[in-house]
Amino acid sequence: MARSTSKTALYLLGIGLLAASRALAGASAAPRVFVLDGERLQATRQRVAAGDKALAPALEKVVSSARDAMQVGPFSVMDKEQVPPSGDKHDYMSQAPYFWPNPDTPDGLPYVNRDGKRNPEIRKITDRTQIRELNAAVQTLAIAHYFTGDETYAERAALLLRTWFLDPKTRMNANLEFGQGIPGRFTGRPYGIIEMQCVSDFVDSIGLLEGSKAWTDEDQRAMQAWSERFLQWLLESAHGRAEAAMLNNHGTHYDVQVVSLALFLGKNDVAKGILEAARERRIAKHIEPDGSQPEELRRTKAWSYSVMNLRGLLQLARLGDHVGVDLWGYETADQRGLKKALDYLVPYASGAREWPFEQINGFRPDGGITLIRRVSQDHPDEKYTAVAAKLSALAPDALDHLTGARLIPNDLDSQ
Repeated sequence: MARSTSKTALYLLGIGLLAASRALAGASAAPRVFVLDGERLQATRQRVAAGDKALAPALEKVVSSARDAMQVGPFSVMDKEQVPPSGDKHDYMSQAPYFWPNPDTPDGLPYVNRDGKRNPEIRKITDRTQIRELNAAVQTLAIAHYFTGDETYAERAALLLRTWFLDPKTRMNANLEFGQGIPGRFTGRPYGIIEMQCVSDFVDSIGLLEGSKAWTDEDQRAMQAWSERFLQWLLESAHGRAEAAMLNNHGTHYDVQVVSLALFLGKNDVAKGILEAARERRIAKHIEPDGSQPEELRRTKAWSYSVMNLRGLLQLARLGDHVGVDLWGYETADQRGLKKALDYLVPYASGAREWPFEQINGFRPDGGITLIRRVSQDHPDEKYTAVAAKLSALAPDALDHLTGARLIPNDLDSQ
């Protein structure tokens, strides 16, 4: 329920963002967000405050969604029945989604891989599900507070954040040592880090809450302290270093996490260094001259993973704007770049061509359409705006993704 609540809220917010005039945006008054576009948000809020009737239905639905979000949670890593190998339930824990009991052994161990096929057993450990529901609710409440000024939404969002991250009795330890374990093999793996890709959403939600009575200076300092510890773990732990070295969507979304946290903490030099390295490390190595992404195409959900990786690269491009690193305009001598990667997906998203690679859960163009719309807003180009307009009737719900918060359906969050 919380995920659909967030989707509705972001969809309606997207409508406002599309209609907002950049001329109204005041940078000094914009919220401190990084993946979201603060100037667009501020311009939309100005229109709401001025009583723009065109936004009234959207605002009403945002408020309705926020009322639903008021009823969920709070969530905590302490809620799970299982105890991590550390003996500390404050440690986040999850099981690899694509691993199943071994049919050739009496006890089913060690589990074996079935790429792209989710084992429903993973739901028994609740941390993974709860952090998604937490993220959805906090986003919805933060958005509603930002546009209405209603402190009750901020109060609930603040409670949810404190419970998961800050309260000594319920908080998550700032590590992912036991993410995506495999029974009979590993208690945790670097791949588990991708389950915290929503950290960039939390950072932006906090930006929307800043200035409210509910989210205090003490809360902000405590959240910064937690983020400092988690960023250090990402940069220095064995799992973190291994995930950083991945040359697929895992490496991309690792970078998104690290850069978002670094910007939140004012560590612009750290963010800039990673973003500059992303030109060669992510774009040049992830994208072929024809725009294809071979590491994603080899998967059993090749379309989903191609969209997922490009989504992360586009988020990095947005983050790069904050420190003067142009990733959107970057191109190698043999024309590898984000534009080429998007161009590769356009004919499949539009239906002009049939997707030729494996996609075991069925081909849906929505994710690709979302990326096209996102780019048409961030980088006005007749080529993309024309395609986005033509495809608008095919995936209306994709408007929610124009904020850049989460650009893929939850079932694509992967190992």
